[in-house]
Amino acid sequence: MEKEKIVAIANDFLINEFEVDGDEISNDAHFKNTLGLDSLDYIDLVVVIESNFGVKLGEADFKNIITFNDFYNTIENKISEKI
Repeated sequence: MEKEKIVAIANDFLINEFEVDGDEISNDAHFKNTLGLDSLDYIDLVVVIESNFGVKLGEADFKNIITFNDFYNTIENKISEKI
């Protein structure tokens, strides 16, 4: 899957399901601060990622995600590993 498609899908569910302001989403924006998710929201996020991309992110994956670009790259890498 192309990164542009990953970004579009991810931004769509972040805006629609997690009520993130689309104007706050940029490659360099701080992922965790922008989302402001609690631990239950992260569980929901894992489920939404899995249903949209067919991959599962774990706690170790989220520790390495600082920016939205890191988030997109992590999903892209997980998809590549699956192939």
